[in-house]
Amino acid sequence: MKIWTSEHTFNHPWETVTQAAWRKYPNPMTPSIIGTDVVERKVVDGVLHTHRLVQSKWYFPKWTHQLIGSAKICFASERSTVDPNKRQMMLKTINLTFCRHISVDEVLYYEPHPTDSGKTLLKQEASVSVRGVPLSHYMEDLLTSTISKNAGKGRQGLEWVIGRINSEVMGIAETAAKSTDDLILSTRRSLDDMTESARKSMDEIHAQAAKHMHI
Repeated sequence: MKIWTSEHTFNHPWETVTQAAWRKYPNPMTPSIIGTDVVERKVVDGVLHTHRLVQSKWYFPKWTHQLIGSAKICFASERSTVDPNKRQMMLKTINLTFCRHISVDEVLYYEPHPTDSGKTLLKQEASVSVRGVPLSHYMEDLLTSTISKNAGKGRQGLEWVIGRINSEVMGIAETAAKSTDDLILSTRRSLDDMTESARKSMDEIHAQAAKHMHI
């Protein structure tokens, strides 16, 4: 068995990072993840529990196909919890494909950085076990190396999603500002029209009064 761990700090608040984590796939940095499906979602005591099925492609060397088989699409089970009060998010993923010979258990923790609440600390842990086939230790090293590379791509993908979220927020703010400006302009025009109408009415009243006085 091989154990892999990693820590990374995002320069974004926990709420932003966890929102991006839900929208992480698809993204151009991790094309190997091709889809996710929600199996179950519920709220228990204020904590959101979600079970998703993750579809991906595993690019094993061809020589491994004779040992463990092959699959065009691989599946994994992801169970997560989000506690907004404690500001904690945990995702645990286990592989379903190749599980006869390969076991990959991965856990991700998102929590506010202990020294800077405006940042988010990501802790990752993965255990890899290959059994019942030759070269099992070599394959464990291969999988662990792949997990490490994919983790880096995953963090880049998360930053990409955060960038999209920030752009959406800016777009909404700009749209709201434009709508406000349009409303103010429309209101000013309406007031100008009302003022002009009132002025004309007063002029007509004065003209009629002058006419009667002349008579």
